[in-house]
Amino acid sequence: MQQDLQQGQGETVDPGGQPPQKQKNEVLEWIKAIAIALVLVVLIRWLLFKPFIVDGPSMQPNFHTGERVIVNEILYDIRSPQRGEVIVFHVPSEGRDFIKRVIAVAGDTVKVEGDVVTVNGEPVDETYIQEAIDARHANNALYNNKDFPNEEVPDGTVPEGHVFVMGDNRSDSTDSRMIGYVPLGDIVGRADLIFWPIQDISIINH
Repeated sequence: MQQDLQQGQGETVDPGGQPPQKQKNEVLEWIKAIAIALVLVVLIRWLLFKPFIVDGPSMQPNFHTGERVIVNEILYDIRSPQRGEVIVFHVPSEGRDFIKRVIAVAGDTVKVEGDVVTVNGEPVDETYIQEAIDARHANNALYNNKDFPNEEVPDGTVPEGHVFVMGDNRSDSTDSRMIGYVPLGDIVGRADLIFWPIQDISIINH
């Protein structure tokens, strides 16, 4: 009996059956795991993906003011932007970022005449705004009121290292028809996900 009592004096046990030292180690492990997870979230958030708030009507009907989108910042380190992709880019002359759709890439010849957009002589199938175009045509009106090339940008061939972009809301968008071709170095990334407001959550189709 005396031997049993002496052996039991080495450590105390809580009602749950685990020694205090073991509990302390488990708590420390959880704290470390949570800290590592938070660091990873911050790194992913700032290095790979970035939130962007849509401001203005230029991308209606597909994007609206106040919507928040996730921008993939690493994709274009791997490959170049492609036609139809929605991108966010810096506009130094405006001191802010724009969100627009890539219509043509380096080497392409682009022409905009009314609601017909052609790239290398082939009409672009713009399913993402076709319903809006049809609605405007039903009222005997054009959806787009700014053609290209024009006086501001007379050359219709996209130079190397650039893309041609337009807003989906063609008559209310400041884009390559006015500001010229977008340098690849000014592109922040591709808009991949609308995450706010909740009812608008969706993966962006390109």
